[in-house]
Amino acid sequence: AVWSPFRAWYDGRHGRDYRVQDLFDGISGTHAELMGSVFLPMLFVGLVTLVGLLLRSRLLITLAGLVTLAFTVLWMVRQGQAAGDLTVNTDGNGLNMGVAIALGGGVLLLLAAVLMSGRRGVHRRRRRAPEPEP
Repeated sequence: AVWSPFRAWYDGRHGRDYRVQDLFDGISGTHAELMGSVFLPMLFVGLVTLVGLLLRSRLLITLAGLVTLAFTVLWMVRQGQAAGDLTVNTDGNGLNMGVAIALGGGVLLLLAAVLMSGRRGVHRRRRRAPEPEP
């Protein structure tokens, strides 16, 4: 997911060229700075994923997957509104690999959250010897 903004998203335009603000106001032709682009939420996803893996937290990995999918789908909606439709062509026009990588990364994060083993509880139940009957 973090790599996806460095790939072409639509008509050869890379994800790092789309401003985060465009996701909420509509897609414009303005190019973004790297830290003001779609890369910023994907960087956040990467950091949340790393923390989630270190803590073995299914909740954080799920959050990372949902944020990835939410921003990608929101971008697709805004791009569809700006272009009039979303197409996938073999000649490089329309949706490109960056979108597929972002969607695939989000789905893989959700799958990882389901399959990963959570962390063990801090307090384990102590086995007590059965109390003698009076």
